[in-house]
Amino acid sequence: MASHSQDPAHGHQQVEEHIVPVSTYLSIFVALLIATALTTWIAFQDLGNWNVVVALTIAVCKATLVVLFFMHVKYNKGLTRVVLIGALFWLGIMITFTLSDELTRHWEIYPQAWTGMIVPVMRHLLF
Repeated sequence: MASHSQDPAHGHQQVEEHIVPVSTYLSIFVALLIATALTTWIAFQDLGNWNVVVALTIAVCKATLVVLFFMHVKYNKGLTRVVLIGALFWLGIMITFTLSDELTRHWEIYPQAWTGMIVPVMRHLLF
C-alpha cells in the first residue's frame, strides 16, 4: 500500500501510496451485493447435495474480493502476502484434519431409537 523512500537532499521520508479509484470500490461493492443476492436465491433452490458446494463457492469468491481489494492485499508486497499464504496453509491443515475425522467415521444412515435401551441403561446406572 505504501512504500517509503529516503530523500537524501532533505533527510525527509517520502511515502508513495497506491491510490485505488472510487469506481473500483463501487464495482466490488456491487459485485458483493450481487453475490449476496445470488447466495440468498440459491439457498431457496433445491440442488440436492450441491447447495453447500455452490454456497461455499460464492462465499470464497466474496471473501477473495474483500481480502484483495478492501484489505489492499492485491497492492501489498512482502510480509502481507507471506501472512496470507500462511493463513491459507493453516486453514488447509484444519480442513484436512476435520475431513480425515469425518470421512473415517461409520455413520448410521437411519439410527435406531433408544426406546428399548433406556430401561437396561438406567438399571445399570442405578443398581
